[in-house]
Amino acid sequence: MSGRHRTDELDDGYTYNPSPRRRRSGRGAVLAPLAGSVALAVLLGVAAFVIINRDRGCPGGKVTLRVTASPDIHPAVSRIAERFTKASHEVGGRCAAISVTKGASATVASGLGGSGGKVDAMDVWIPDSSLWVTGLRAKNPRIPAPGPSVARSPIVLAASGAVAQDLRKSFGEASWNGMIGAANVTNPNGPGRKVRVLALDPSLNAAGLGALLAASGTATASGVGQEELVGALKTLAGSTVRDQDALLASLGVKGSRIPVGVASEQSIWAFDNVKKPQVPAVPLYPAEGTINLDYPLVVTTQDATAREVAEAFQRDLATDAARKDLQDQGFRTPDGEGGTALSATGGFQARAPKTLQTPDAGTVARLSQSWSRLNLGTRLLTLLDVSGTMALPVPGTGLTRMQAITKIATEGIKLFPVKSEIGIWEFSTNLEGRGVDYRETVPVGPLTENLDGVLRRDLINRKLATTKAKETGDTGLNDTLAAAYKRMNAEYQGDKINTVVILTDGAGNDDPEGGISDRQILRTLKQEYNPERPVSVLIIAFGPDAPKGKRQMDALARATGGDAYIAKDIGQVRTFFLEGMKRRLCAPHC
Repeated sequence: MSGRHRTDELDDGYTYNPSPRRRRSGRGAVLAPLAGSVALAVLLGVAAFVIINRDRGCPGGKVTLRVTASPDIHPAVSRIAERFTKASHEVGGRCAAISVTKGASATVASGLGGSGGKVDAMDVWIPDSSLWVTGLRAKNPRIPAPGPSVARSPIVLAASGAVAQDLRKSFGEASWNGMIGAANVTNPNGPGRKVRVLALDPSLNAAGLGALLAASGTATASGVGQEELVGALKTLAGSTVRDQDALLASLGVKGSRIPVGVASEQSIWAFDNVKKPQVPAVPLYPAEGTINLDYPLVVTTQDATAREVAEAFQRDLATDAARKDLQDQGFRTPDGEGGTALSATGGFQARAPKTLQTPDAGTVARLSQSWSRLNLGTRLLTLLDVSGTMALPVPGTGLTRMQAITKIATEGIKLFPVKSEIGIWEFSTNLEGRGVDYRETVPVGPLTENLDGVLRRDLINRKLATTKAKETGDTGLNDTLAAAYKRMNAEYQGDKINTVVILTDGAGNDDPEGGISDRQILRTLKQEYNPERPVSVLIIAFGPDAPKGKRQMDALARATGGDAYIAKDIGQVRTFFLEGMKRRLCAPHC
């Protein structure tokens, strides 16, 4: 029987009832007490033997429950398991023992989902969040459902204690909306000028996924626009840190902007109390509330005896002694109660923050997919119109069309992380001899690649700053687009978003020497577009002639799942590029 210590080892069902006999005197009477003493000694010896052997183990041997726990909660669970094992709980006549090993939740989830992670044999899994289990069950309902929570740790913002006061001046009250605002690439004059937001990769870390869910949920509820949210997510995708320890350590690195990140409350406590940095990190509790890491107990074994041990261990995890072990390691109990470790010192608060509702499996899956697509690399070929009309002035701006378009290009390139691959072609007519309407100014490649002693990003900016219109040139757009699209298809990279961007004044194609017609270029794009290897066309036009060509621009873009925009001012370019990024989330079925 589970948890019961036997006290009837001598009870074999036999009852000794001697019949009454007449007492004898003499020698027998002297030996009788001696015989009784010997019998008592034998009985005591047997009892002592049984008791000693009972302490050495149960009659039926031992059954060991194999537990795989998230590394952060592993020390506390190991201590509880050791105490449980020493208590000699008996299950089915066998002593129950607990063996606890570490296992990163993302790795275990990957293994259970069949996508390559190594999973050691286990009977019980304690991941840091039920989000992992929810994701697995969405794909495979046979995965066991998450059981009761073992502990809890809210996901919070984090900063270095040395800059916490300065951060509050720049960032205001800690909030998820504040984080979105600081990361919003569409607002270059916002808090992002002084604050740099660091994120955790949500595919590897539940705290990172929980933070994104909390931030996107509160932003949407408060009316934040989709472009602003996508812009923030794109920025965060370019500033991810692999794990919480690395993120917390980077908070103390000085720079032009104050770093702020996301982490679990317990990871901040562990960083401060185990790593003992010179300047500790401090938690910043979001005003809107937060999502918690909930450490569910997931029973993965089908063995009846092991499941019985798991139930006994589950009950043990809820005892006062176990709760104290967890609290002493910076965790909260499932009901949110913190121990003395989470005192008011160090910025920790005894009272648990408000808990936001965890989104359903569909919402979690959509956000994870959006993050994955936004986090794909960029391979971008920009076609820059240098035809004669680009030398004309733009009324009311003091700029020529060429100057306006190059400013748009410069602004657009700023939006892409350094891992991006970008190149520039110029187009007009006969730029490289008769019939060749384009010139490869900077070949497509990584922005950080060195080209003759100059980084590609710097080279692109130099070229844009010195580009001049060919005053006698016409607009050989169609021939140029056909060649560019063929090149990007040939050099397609599956781990990147492959795009052709056209920056023009919108005059369309007016090649007097013929070339590809408007009808032919549309047919070519439709034939060459492959939804399994999508290369999209994004067109941004600027100038008074742009509306005249809007119909044809729309047709060119939509033939490849892209879009076309007319900019009224240079500042709009950020919005247009973000609209293009939004299309990543639905491509190739937009």
